[in-house]
Amino acid sequence: MARHTGYASLPLHSGRAPAWLFGRMVRLSREILVYVAAEYGTREIVRRLSDPFWFQAFGCVLGFDWHSSGVTTTVCGAVKEGLKDVDREMGLYAAGGKGRTSRKAPLEIAGACERLGRDAVPLVYASRTAAKVDSAAVQDGYQLYHHVFFFTAAGEWCVVQQGMSDATRMARRYHWLSEHVASFVDEPHEAVCCDARGETLNLVAHENDPVRRASAELAAQPPNVTLNALAKVPELRMPRRHELFPEIDVATPYLEKILLKTYERAPEDFETLLGLPGVGPKTLRALALASELVHGTPAAMRDPARYAFAHGGKDGIPFPVDRETYDKTIDVFSAALNRSAIDRSERVRAFRRLASFRTAT
Repeated sequence: MARHTGYASLPLHSGRAPAWLFGRMVRLSREILVYVAAEYGTREIVRRLSDPFWFQAFGCVLGFDWHSSGVTTTVCGAVKEGLKDVDREMGLYAAGGKGRTSRKAPLEIAGACERLGRDAVPLVYASRTAAKVDSAAVQDGYQLYHHVFFFTAAGEWCVVQQGMSDATRMARRYHWLSEHVASFVDEPHEAVCCDARGETLNLVAHENDPVRRASAELAAQPPNVTLNALAKVPELRMPRRHELFPEIDVATPYLEKILLKTYERAPEDFETLLGLPGVGPKTLRALALASELVHGTPAAMRDPARYAFAHGGKDGIPFPVDRETYDKTIDVFSAALNRSAIDRSERVRAFRRLASFRTAT
């Protein structure tokens, strides 16, 4: 599967899926994923969930609002609920969710790994680091509120997380896929979906490697080195700085305490720095600014940042969900998987012929 970046319009919508629809989304999502797993394996499922085009189309097939921010949280919630009874059989697991539930991801990953008899540490690290990158190292004005970590029994994983901007009333969705993450801090995303590009401090952009190295070096210096450099920032008169670094209240006692901690820990690289408790957006922003003054490493501003359609939606767009047809779809998937009278390979060929026919017509 190719890597994608681009745009998706995800306006923030209030409300939730009605119970009659969510229950059906749980059942249909389970049937679809069981079918994909049977035909292509669970590794293919995490690949598809990491593809924003496929994810958006999946949400449309499940009958949710075709373009709102809620498609992320509701689809992930339905999949997680649908996997509860079949996760061990499928070898596919989901952890995390929206709001406070997102913070339960490490415990849920550890619990599943204990039942599997595998080491949870790498998966917990991946979950926490992905969340830290998109909340602190990619400063785009979107506050993370949703984090779901999907993983297989073999250890493949993907992340689907989303942030919101109160200023624009828009959402941004971030996709990660383990097989393409050579580094957590150098172009790690499978895709970032958003309404528009903007001014972003993207410390995981490849061209910002000098900034990352310089920031880690500065973090290992006595706090006064960074604080003295920051004191000179207002003298530089860079108009663009006002957009990139709003509310730059960096020279605070709190920042000094954090810098003292980084000095004592002396992080060997940016990824280690990112993982230190207390190191958040303001600390990284301050180090990026100071590193430009101390080491001459200006931070590049490249915004990482897509779309789909299918089955009726809860808001009646493009048309109201037809419950009878929805239930029939669930039955068809279930029968296709469970009816032993027909050879499975023949059933698969039948589905492909049907898909080809529909495409042709």
